[in-house]
Amino acid sequence: MTASPVISPRTPTAPGALPLLGHAHRLARDPLPFITSLRRHGSVVRIRIGPTAAFVVTDPDLTRRVLVTEAAHFAKGGRIIDALRVFFGDGLATVADGDTHLRNRRLMQPMFNKAHIATRVDAMTDRIGSMVGAWPANERRDVFADMNDLALAAFLVALFGTDLPETLQAEFTALMPAVMKGTIRQTVLPGWATRLPLPANRAHAERVARLRTLIDLVIDHHDTAPTGASSTDAGTGQACPHAAPARAGLFTTLLTADRPLTRRQLQDEAITLLTGAIETTGTTLAWTLYEISRHPDIERRLRDEVATVCGDRPLRHLDLERLPYARQVLQEAIRAYGPAWMVTRTATRDVELGGHRIPEGADVVWSPYLHQHDPSYFPDPDVFDPDRWDPDRPQAARGAFLAFGDGRRKCIGENFAWSEMQIILATVLQHWPRMELVSRPPRPQAVVTVKPDSLTMTYGHGPDRS
Repeated sequence: MTASPVISPRTPTAPGALPLLGHAHRLARDPLPFITSLRRHGSVVRIRIGPTAAFVVTDPDLTRRVLVTEAAHFAKGGRIIDALRVFFGDGLATVADGDTHLRNRRLMQPMFNKAHIATRVDAMTDRIGSMVGAWPANERRDVFADMNDLALAAFLVALFGTDLPETLQAEFTALMPAVMKGTIRQTVLPGWATRLPLPANRAHAERVARLRTLIDLVIDHHDTAPTGASSTDAGTGQACPHAAPARAGLFTTLLTADRPLTRRQLQDEAITLLTGAIETTGTTLAWTLYEISRHPDIERRLRDEVATVCGDRPLRHLDLERLPYARQVLQEAIRAYGPAWMVTRTATRDVELGGHRIPEGADVVWSPYLHQHDPSYFPDPDVFDPDRWDPDRPQAARGAFLAFGDGRRKCIGENFAWSEMQIILATVLQHWPRMELVSRPPRPQAVVTVKPDSLTMTYGHGPDRS
């Protein structure tokens, strides 16, 4: 963050700031109640993180101005992005706005269209089915860890293909949780603290370096692997013009681009895709299973839908559109728990936003969690209600659903995320007729995502709850 600029007196300042700390103690101690409380003070509210000012946008319509209509004045940046860029480089999520971002987004867009994703569904379903089916019955399991493992496994198959050597798969699986934990630590510490030669900082840098080496090994594997026939669309049977060979993955699109990326660029993009696809998906699925466990009526509707569509066979691509209630449940979990709770942009010039002057260089903060708990858009926001996403319900609230962002920096993997989450949820329900929460109810813990602080469940083959 830059030094605190001169602030317009029209912009209210959140109460409770402390000398030197500003509002940092609130962000550390009770971030979710604090961020949602700002709505009471205005559509744009000034906070201080240490001596540095930031502007929190509490109105979804103004946030859409930041992300869409006036995006040129609000560049990708701020504390979180700057911290990620140090270790992950200039991947699609962290690279500055400009020609490089536009070129790489255009290059990667075909990887995430529905036709290309369709070629990955069977392999993802098979992999998830083998993992979920191997869980011992009635064993106490860490749901958040399990869902992150499933999300990583599915994405590894989709990204790198089905012929990735098992040794590489195993090392990715072992390494990524530690990389994610270290990344979260880097985003919440002051910048100067992350540069100290501390053991935790050195360990994180070494893990990221090893991750880059693993991606190099994947590139070398692709360079020496034989090519195969082109994939076909699972729905039409026609060849997909952007699809890689059947055993290959989405990463092949980057490796075979007309204007190839450098090794460093390939590493940056792969790391960005991996980190972006794991914890957000895993967080959503963990909260979804928790809510299912406490709402038997929702669980019954889900199980009935999956049984009607799939029967006893594994889910296939054409089934995804036939599981509308599963998508409603997942969307309600995303609404209720974020999963991201704070996102930053940087003003590129002095700009007016809702009657407030935002100075050049200031951090602008928006919060999907805050918007998605706004009772003006989502009545009874603390009630878990998948039916609020029923197509026959009024559409007014949809504009405040910003979990995937919006505009030119909207999450490129949204289509993939919906498919992956539906696959994992349906597969867990098919394999395990009974799920039971055996820990206390989890409390939301806001770090990068809004994760459950503790969530343990057992899975069994007995009858479903009546």
